[in-house]
Amino acid sequence: MKILNLELKNYRNCQSISLDLTSNKILIIGKNAQGKTNILESIYFLSQLKSPRTSNIKELVKFENSFFEILATINKADTNIDMSVIYENTKKTLKLNNLKTTQKNFKTAFKTVLFSTEDLLLLRGAPQDRRNWIDRAISQIYPAYDERLSKYEKIKTQKNNLLKLPEINYDLLDVYNHQMVITGSNIILLRQKFLKELREYAVLKHSNIAECENFDIKYSLPLENIDEIAKYLEEELNNRKQEEIIRKQSCVGPHRDDILFFINNNDATKYASQGQQRTIVLALKLAELNLIKEKIGESPVLLLDDVLAELDDIRQNYLLKSIEKNTQTIITSVDTLLFDDKFLDDVKIYNIKNGTLIQ
Repeated sequence: MKILNLELKNYRNCQSISLDLTSNKILIIGKNAQGKTNILESIYFLSQLKSPRTSNIKELVKFENSFFEILATINKADTNIDMSVIYENTKKTLKLNNLKTTQKNFKTAFKTVLFSTEDLLLLRGAPQDRRNWIDRAISQIYPAYDERLSKYEKIKTQKNNLLKLPEINYDLLDVYNHQMVITGSNIILLRQKFLKELREYAVLKHSNIAECENFDIKYSLPLENIDEIAKYLEEELNNRKQEEIIRKQSCVGPHRDDILFFINNNDATKYASQGQQRTIVLALKLAELNLIKEKIGESPVLLLDDVLAELDDIRQNYLLKSIEKNTQTIITSVDTLLFDDKFLDDVKIYNIKNGTLIQ
């Protein structure tokens, strides 16, 4: 899988920009806040229809403009596909080969794995950060997962609105709890399934970097059977019903779960050094790349956003050497100093300043 070209109009600080991306390795050079990350973000947006940096899509529109447009041609299974996203007046128009399509269908066309400096903070961040990571990763492999998340979020919002009322309708609360059990248990099951599949690759990748350390990854709720998960959620919702009424918010469900990382059986979020944390995240990203390839039969496009400067020489070399030749890789950096001459031999290099490509 490759992205062959990209055109942006009014996307962030890129008023009008066009890139030939037919090379397998592309390097986008620029100082901070010049637009190189915006280019990677737009490519990621094509695969997820959301930004990794903001939940407000309006922020993607260039200042004093009313719309943005992303046009691209990708190659998938030796077939070229034209992709188009136009956002205007809070409305997205999605097209594949010039035909309007649904969000679900659009997201099946193109896959990416993004590795950014923000990802390096995954272990030190809040549980919400880790839930966001796993949810984005799962939706790349299981397209229906987003629908389940949206349905669950809608139920949770309705329930929270009910809990904030001066008088509680207990019958309606029970209805919402029942719906949360059904939808929530399916979300947890898919998270468990994904982590189990990802773990096989991640443990191997981690051991290649840190041979003397044992890495493991687990879900905070250890149950893996759908009936057991549903029973647990039902019991917890009943037991904590008064607590939720007092706190006026939903306290039970997958929106409260976490992803647990361990080094030599110790909680890595608490005890891992900065180097150990970065090794874990590097292993996770490479594992995600391999898992998507296993599921769809092609390597997704790998997006490396300023991440190499944050890795030491050992991890830099391992990352670059781990990338398979048929995996298109688009990298942003402030300069070319991090790359040896051999790596730069067959790299297409772009320079960007103030959202504009320069010679």
